[in-house]
Amino acid sequence: MNPSINIPVAFLMGQPPLELFKHGGPIMWPILVVSFLAITVVVERTLFLVRENAARDPGIAGKIYERVENHDVEGAVRIGQKSRDFIARILVYALTHKEHSLDDAFAQASSRELSRYQQGLAILDTCITAAPLLGLLGTVTGMMNTFGALGGGDIAASAGQITGGVGEALIATASGLVIAIVVLFPFNVLNTRIEQARRDIADAANALELVSQKSGVPSLTLTEAGAGV
Repeated sequence: MNPSINIPVAFLMGQPPLELFKHGGPIMWPILVVSFLAITVVVERTLFLVRENAARDPGIAGKIYERVENHDVEGAVRIGQKSRDFIARILVYALTHKEHSLDDAFAQASSRELSRYQQGLAILDTCITAAPLLGLLGTVTGMMNTFGALGGGDIAASAGQITGGVGEALIATASGLVIAIVVLFPFNVLNTRIEQARRDIADAANALELVSQKSGVPSLTLTEAGAGV
């Protein structure tokens, strides 16, 4: 009996990934590329978040605000420059460019920092969308092979090709869905982290607005700062 007759059953029972890849048809190659691309982005973004979390210094912002409130902007900048915290970088940039416009400088620095968090998200979004569509395309090509064999007339002789086409359709569809589902979780985690960064920036804008009003530094409005991010 042709081994391909048992492909659908073997797929449901579980086969080594390499065997499934072989029987998934040519569409498995672009699915493989999408999966490697998604894995690469997820790993890189995970390392990025680990580095950023290690660099966070929640107390540094308060020290900067205290210096600004005491009319020591240069001291605030020096303190911020010693930190790797992204909020400190935003505050340092805003304070060092306050002569032109404090709110514009804050918005520009915020946008730059947020763009670092958003890198790779568009790729992951594309992978989540493309993977099931490629799987669907594999379903179509697999069923085309099946119906092509059915149209041959001798169904008994074409039994292997028929079930092979069904197996190709099942494997391609499942592969695309699995990739999309798996990538969806880190994608949502990254989006959550970006929203947290936005909230941290908004809090920093509020705090800087208060201390700038007390110290006489050109006022920063939260609405204008948020418009840039």
